[in-house]
Amino acid sequence: MQEQYRTLAREGVHEIEINKSRFLCALAPVATEAEAQDFIARIRKEHPTARHHCFAYVLGADGGIQKASDDGEPGGTAGVPMLQMLVRREVRYVVAVVTRYFGGVKLGAGGLIRAYGGVVGEALDTLGTVTRQRFRLVTVTVDHQRAGRVENDLRTTGRAVREVTYGAEVRLEIGLPEADLDTFRAWLADTTAGTARLELGGEAYGEL
Repeated sequence: MQEQYRTLAREGVHEIEINKSRFLCALAPVATEAEAQDFIARIRKEHPTARHHCFAYVLGADGGIQKASDDGEPGGTAGVPMLQMLVRREVRYVVAVVTRYFGGVKLGAGGLIRAYGGVVGEALDTLGTVTRQRFRLVTVTVDHQRAGRVENDLRTTGRAVREVTYGAEVRLEIGLPEADLDTFRAWLADTTAGTARLELGGEAYGEL
């Protein structure tokens, strides 16, 4: 499993104009193919008079799912260069839709490839990316007397505290890199005089 991956920081749109043709690249972070398809459908509805809505998306921390469509442009001139840009930039869980309003001047195959790939690259630069690290989810159960100090120490040392639940005891859900588990166990035992309980959960990705 991938230790980390890069994805889009936020949804947004970037536009360029080449020989009177407008290319609007809409980018969005997505978790599933259904979310990607919903986004593509949404962009189509927003621009009903545009001639083309070409798309590409990459899903999976390892980039295992990749799809692209030229949507009526000459084969290989739109969706593929868009997908190649996403793969080259090593972004994951992202969908790109480039809406083209034709300006009356034909760009040729080379011009289209440069335009579609280029607007995706510019959109990534404009919107930015974030890196997500693989974490093991850990639940710490501690008494109320020690909970405040434990939570404060976790946050000041940059630990990813995901959730805090107050009941008869306090439960803190934390994300830890796998390599830090042994060190964390020792720190927790020392900080709480061995009174805290630690349960290992599943895995998730979080922002670095």
